[in-house]
Amino acid sequence: MAQADPRLKKIRIQSGVVKRLTKEKDMYEKEGEQFAQKIEKLKAEGADEYVLKKQQEVLQESRAMVPDTLKRLKSAYEELKTLLEAENDLAEAEEYKQAESALELAKVVVE
Repeated sequence: MAQADPRLKKIRIQSGVVKRLTKEKDMYEKEGEQFAQKIEKLKAEGADEYVLKKQQEVLQESRAMVPDTLKRLKSAYEELKTLLEAENDLAEAEEYKQAESALELAKVVVE
């Protein structure tokens, strides 16, 4: 069996980072929407001001994570894109193809 190319490991790791950050960003956005809906429901029910204030804080924290995650995602996206361009001789490898797939998913978010 041939020795595994260390470049493939690097591609696999970076591709995992891009996938994780793409999911993370989506999660924070969905979480923010859920908190906003919860706050509206609490307001409609006439909830206590303290409870509303705390929920607003949680909503702001969740929304604050989106720009940070997006910034990290853009950085990881560019790093993986550059890595794939430099290692295009590995284009037939499964790791390379999975990395291209991760880039496609992230492209919608990043660009």
